[in-house]
Amino acid sequence: QAPLKATCEDMSCKIGFPEDVHSAVVSRSVHGGQPLLNVRFRSCDGNKKIHFGSSEPEDFRVGEDGVVYAERSFQLSAEPTEFVVSAQDKETQQEWQMRVKLTPEPAFTGASEKDQRKIEEIIFPWQQYKHSSPLKRQKRDWVIPPINLPENSKGPFPQELVRIRSDRDKSLSLRYSVTGPGADQPPTGIFIINPISGQLSVTKPLDREQIASFHLRAHAVDVNGNQVENPIDIVINVIDMNDNRPEFLHQVWNGTVPEGSKPGTYVMTVTAIDADDPNAQNGMLRYRILSQAPSSPSPNMFTINNETGDIITVAAGLDREKVQQYTLIIQATDMEGNPTYGLSNTATAVIAVTDVNDNPPEFTAMTFYGEVPENRVDVIVANLTVTDKDQPHTPAWNAMYRMTGGDPTGRFTILTDPNSNDGLVTVVKPIDFETNRMFVLTVAAENQVPLAKGIQHPPQSTATVSITVIDVNESPYFVPNPKLVRQEEGLLAGSVLTTFTAQDPDRYMQQTSLRYSKLSDPANWLKIDPVNGQITTTAVLDRESIYVQNNMYNATFLASDNGIPPMSGTGTLQIYLLDINDNAPQVHPKEATTCETLQPNAINITAVDPDIDPNAGPFAFELPDTPASIKRNWTIARISGDHAQLSLRIRFLEAGIYDVPIVITDSGNPHASSTSLLKVKVCQCDINGDCTDVDRIVGAGLGTGAIIAILLCIIILLILVLMFVVWMKRRDKERQAKQLLIDPEDDVRDNILKYDEEGGGEEDQDYDLSQLQQPDTVEPDAIKPVGIRRLDERPIHAEPQYPVRSAAPHPGDIGDFINEGLKAADNDPTAPPYDSLLVFDYEGSGSTAGSLSSLNSSSSGGEQDYDYLNDWGPRFKKLADMYGGGDD
Repeated sequence: QAPLKATCEDMSCKIGFPEDVHSAVVSRSVHGGQPLLNVRFRSCDGNKKIHFGSSEPEDFRVGEDGVVYAERSFQLSAEPTEFVVSAQDKETQQEWQMRVKLTPEPAFTGASEKDQRKIEEIIFPWQQYKHSSPLKRQKRDWVIPPINLPENSKGPFPQELVRIRSDRDKSLSLRYSVTGPGADQPPTGIFIINPISGQLSVTKPLDREQIASFHLRAHAVDVNGNQVENPIDIVINVIDMNDNRPEFLHQVWNGTVPEGSKPGTYVMTVTAIDADDPNAQNGMLRYRILSQAPSSPSPNMFTINNETGDIITVAAGLDREKVQQYTLIIQATDMEGNPTYGLSNTATAVIAVTDVNDNPPEFTAMTFYGEVPENRVDVIVANLTVTDKDQPHTPAWNAMYRMTGGDPTGRFTILTDPNSNDGLVTVVKPIDFETNRMFVLTVAAENQVPLAKGIQHPPQSTATVSITVIDVNESPYFVPNPKLVRQEEGLLAGSVLTTFTAQDPDRYMQQTSLRYSKLSDPANWLKIDPVNGQITTTAVLDRESIYVQNNMYNATFLASDNGIPPMSGTGTLQIYLLDINDNAPQVHPKEATTCETLQPNAINITAVDPDIDPNAGPFAFELPDTPASIKRNWTIARISGDHAQLSLRIRFLEAGIYDVPIVITDSGNPHASSTSLLKVKVCQCDINGDCTDVDRIVGAGLGTGAIIAILLCIIILLILVLMFVVWMKRRDKERQAKQLLIDPEDDVRDNILKYDEEGGGEEDQDYDLSQLQQPDTVEPDAIKPVGIRRLDERPIHAEPQYPVRSAAPHPGDIGDFINEGLKAADNDPTAPPYDSLLVFDYEGSGSTAGSLSSLNSSSSGGEQDYDYLNDWGPRFKKLADMYGGGDD
């Protein structure tokens, strides 16, 4: 039967502690290292490596075999001592727990008589040896039945249990011993054996709740320690006694049940445990309800399953509004509920009745009243109050309001106060007293959640709200606002523009007519009649004014009444000004710069006209007929409707500042034209077309301070020059006084040098003029290099790039040399407008060389017309006078 039993256990085995709470009775005095109890743990397959632990390691220690030891010596108190024993699988880390309750044993008085019962004797099977036959072993297929020992035995101790004896003790002196938990293994010392007689005894009372059974092994050896008999197994079962009361897992159990629940509705489950054997009557519990408070509407509203502890309802009538909570006293009794022999314990079950929506909201009045001033919004005009018997601040109590009639335009809304559950009637759109003086609203209230099934009450409550509108003094308003007026600019002052009047919405108030005033008039062009609102101009309307934006001029006016309190309203008058051709175009920019020569000299100009299309572009550009020099020197060409290009007509114009008048005509009907002066600065330019003169630099970016500094420097320089001239004058007088003579050995060409005195001519000096006949003998540095211009013809500004004049060949006579130079000068455009070739620093008479002024140009002729040279500038005008035979 053993293998079959093991198989059945494996199929239904559940790993873990067999009970949640293990109760044990121990002595009051606990010594360190004393085994207290043996916890039972089911591992089913037996291969799991279980590690035990204690929640109170400083007081209790659990061995690997499940035996609980005391870590220190202490006295147990009268109240049970509790701690938790845990078991953990070392491989899977799975953990199980069991609560252990230690109760001190009661004190015993008096001594019990020694048990005189006959001690059972266990005889070892023995091996029979025959010298003449082979060794044979006796068949040992019997099993020693377990020894049953009641727990909590009163003694006296040690108490004999059984006698172990070998049938060979007649021939040998044997020694008996027992091994195993409870003997030589923890908890040690519970079972002892007389080594001579083999009497097995227990030394103290046993507790089944600590260790339910002991597995010992008996041994028989001779005096030399040799094993005489094979060990036999002894199983000692501790017989359970009803020494533990049922214990509820919680002293107070909490549960809920909805109100209105039908009979048979599950509520909660209470659970108690008993440390006694659950398979015996000592551990079989039964539950019952001892009392119910309150006892309405019935004293037996609930019942309990006596085996499982399930609490259910047995009667109808649960109403949270009447009874919100029930308190039950639950009793658990072992011995299958036997009131005579069973032990009992009690716990409390608190059952709260939860709310359901079984009561709709109800208005406290059939009609509510309120009032609101006209034109006011976001104000509360009435409070709607309701009552609801359901639990406050739950969906079954929270009310929602809606209007079912009386507000077709949606001027009101109803909000819910979350604290008081009242309905707040609020105005969301302004109301006009002159249109509506009273509103009668129909409202309904209902909960956030629908009513529970089977409730006979109406799902909602209805009421009416009467709202009175209060008349107030309202602001007058202009019609239309804004008012648009189209008017041509140029309207003279004193002209009637329009009439701008307002209306007063108050028809039921006694008040005089409105008064008008001007509130905003940026250009101060208008005035308004305070009685009739007629608007008149006080200045000429100008579309080009800075106060006009996008042809629109805005003015604001005020209309006021004399109500209590006085009210006023504003209106905007928009004047759209139509353009007339009252502005002539002008040139832009007013100043420009160009070069002396034709290229590059183009100036781009733009015509600007404050008027708009069609009184603006395209524009016509032209130069005036007078003075005649304008068209001779300049030309203008239009490149687009608004732009033109001004350029030089002549090849060269001397540097300076010129005022060029330009006539610009717009496209209006009639046309408007104006002559604008363009100030043109003509300057010398480099190859890139940039000005190189000082004026250009100053105009480019020198400030006023820099210009003043330059002027001061010029003045100082002039003073220094003046001082130098005065000093030179004094020196000349000193030199004349000394009558200095010139060394005749000096340079024979000193007659062409500059002297500081003036004499009577060349006859005053004894010079050898024969040197003039041999120009080849003159030193090379005294000859003017090819292409070098004379000192008196050097221009002030940068030289134009003209072809270099070819040098004349060295003639044998000075006269031929001069004639060749004269021909070169006639063909040289850079020559000065006079016929002198050199500047002589001396004056005299009777020169053997003759007068250069008497020479005539080989190509000159008075009969030629040189008037065209007058248009080329001051230099060419002088030349025209000279060659044209003028008096000069």
